[in-house]
Amino acid sequence: MQEPAITDDLIASHGINPDEYQRILDIIGRTPTFTELGIFSAMWNEHCSYKSSKKWLRTLPTTGPQVICGPGENAGVVDIGDGQAVVFKMESHNHPSYIEPYQGAATGVGGILRDVFTMGARPVAAMNSLSFGEPAHHKTRRLVHGVVEGVGGYGNAFGVPTVGGEVRFHSAYNGNCLVNAFAAGLADTDKIFYSAASGVGRPVVYLGAKTGRDGVGGATMASAEFDESIEEKRPTVQVGDPFTEKCLMEATLELMQTGAVISIQDMGAAGLTCSAVEMGDKGDLGVRLDLEKVPCRETAMTAYEMMLSESQERMLMVLDPAKEAEAKAVFDKWDLDFAIVGETIAEDRFLVMLNGEVMADLPLKALSGNAPEYDRPWEETPPAEPLADVPQIDALDGLKALLVSPNYCARAWVYEQYDSQVMADTVRIPGFGAGVIRVHGTGKKLAFTSDVTPRYVKANPEEGGKQAVAEAFRNLCAVGAKPLATTDNLNFGNPEKPAIMGQFVCALRGIGAACIALDMPIVSGNVSLYNETDGVGILPTPTIGAVGLIADGEEPILGYARDGHVAILIGDTAGHLGQSALLAEVFNREDGDAPHVDLAAERRNGEFIRDNRDLIQSCTDLSDGGLALAAFEMAEASGVGVMLEMDDTPTLFGEDQARYLVACTFDEAEALMSKATAAGVPIIAVGKFHGDTVRMGGSEMPLDALSALYRGSFGAIFG
Repeated sequence: MQEPAITDDLIASHGINPDEYQRILDIIGRTPTFTELGIFSAMWNEHCSYKSSKKWLRTLPTTGPQVICGPGENAGVVDIGDGQAVVFKMESHNHPSYIEPYQGAATGVGGILRDVFTMGARPVAAMNSLSFGEPAHHKTRRLVHGVVEGVGGYGNAFGVPTVGGEVRFHSAYNGNCLVNAFAAGLADTDKIFYSAASGVGRPVVYLGAKTGRDGVGGATMASAEFDESIEEKRPTVQVGDPFTEKCLMEATLELMQTGAVISIQDMGAAGLTCSAVEMGDKGDLGVRLDLEKVPCRETAMTAYEMMLSESQERMLMVLDPAKEAEAKAVFDKWDLDFAIVGETIAEDRFLVMLNGEVMADLPLKALSGNAPEYDRPWEETPPAEPLADVPQIDALDGLKALLVSPNYCARAWVYEQYDSQVMADTVRIPGFGAGVIRVHGTGKKLAFTSDVTPRYVKANPEEGGKQAVAEAFRNLCAVGAKPLATTDNLNFGNPEKPAIMGQFVCALRGIGAACIALDMPIVSGNVSLYNETDGVGILPTPTIGAVGLIADGEEPILGYARDGHVAILIGDTAGHLGQSALLAEVFNREDGDAPHVDLAAERRNGEFIRDNRDLIQSCTDLSDGGLALAAFEMAEASGVGVMLEMDDTPTLFGEDQARYLVACTFDEAEALMSKATAAGVPIIAVGKFHGDTVRMGGSEMPLDALSALYRGSFGAIFG
């Protein structure tokens, strides 16, 4: 096939600006071939190169005694003792999911699972964080159904439990939904596999499914804003097959036991191009590929198509040549392709051949380690307008407004489509602040959570960034888990706009400060920029995924409130209503500042909860909806009524941070009070769990009636 001529329009269509194209000319000293242009486009786009964010990502804390491997690999690795590690990461599949919801979400799950088992870990848990537009928007219903079915369809068939997540709705996502997928796996600390190639002349092996034309240009598409041509982008969305991925995982883990694997890399964004370049770059080696040896499922595929295809369920490996036959036998057994498609070379060179013809010959380092890096102009977000007066409202009227909102009602309609029990180690299913699983064959447990409050980040990016980490910390502490580390998925609009870049910079400032103060280093993550349609950006949404450990011999806090239990509030309450759920749902307002996050108080109060787990029957953190929503949710989950003594709106619905609601017996409450006083922890009794009604101040309603609203609202909107 005759490759097209390189024109200004072709260059622009590949997302390469004039300065970047001049840089390409300076590097290679000639006009690039069409395949080379595609390779530069894939490697230098935002999705693969992090060219707008690298400067600021370097400011994040990524190390600690518990960290075995931080950012830069397929996933982060954290020590959990006894020679075991948890391997985890979160990644976005936002643009593909908006274009083709089922496959976009499904392949997002598939990609994050590959990131985990590529490191040598067997996946044991998944989560997802989903952001959609207004329920009444003409696209939202289709997106919700497609994404939820895609997440469930892939994860359920693959056989990994979905143990947690979050779903939100806001008009800012009308033109750009967010689908952030998280996966975690378990591995032995001495059997972690990395992607850096080593050794000259070693075979480069293609593993897994065949290459097709699906997903060609997907990484470039993911680094562009949307416009009215969105429907034309559907061919750039990958198509997944969870059954093939399950076989690929088993074959890969079996192969790793043979000692044949020198290095291994998932073929994700930019497919064969990115995996080969990253392996070579990390190992300071060059790579030669012979594309006629690539297993293809479509005829007459060009070098450009093979290099940029994002067909799923594929891996690239550098192999010990002495073990080639043994390695091939493993993949033959699992009926998967195993093909030697090239070799490592000593020069800094990425040489791509097809039937003896040179299709690309580029300096490899220029594609990855030396990709462009921008210090984009940014501006601080102006201080939020002061909060206008908030009228006092009937407590249960306010609570009911939250319970019927798709943002705060029960999401069983969503998570019941996910298999949360497969593998039989799930201790706590979705629907609570954190999911919990057993570490099979041990007395240890792992807790997982995902959090961000985008309206806080928009109002005050630094405090909003802190709050996302702090709420993840609280969710883990509330189940008795010691927070270990975090992964982030930084979803923002167009970084070329100084206001958006300012949101990014300041949010990272807050995230970094919180991760240091709470000893939760960031070990992996993903940046997703250009989340805009027709110039309208999403709310800044830096999602934080976090993992905590409940050690052998420690009991998790997973009990329920019982009739007669005292309701204890831990932490200071000032009644902060700025940017609150009540303000948005009852008054249709988003004014005031985000709540201040006192990181020292967060750490102190969280450690107090964990240290006194034997005095606590049930625990939840306070976040959206404040004390009123937290008390209702604890009562509803326990099947018992609750009475709160106060009725003023700021006390009931304020969203002050560093707070927990605890249910315990009268004797346990007395002991907690004494210990809290000694530790300088604010504590107060706010009511009791009793009967079958919910009473707040002078208002009272049957628990069953409120529960019906809470349980039925989501299905009534989307069912």
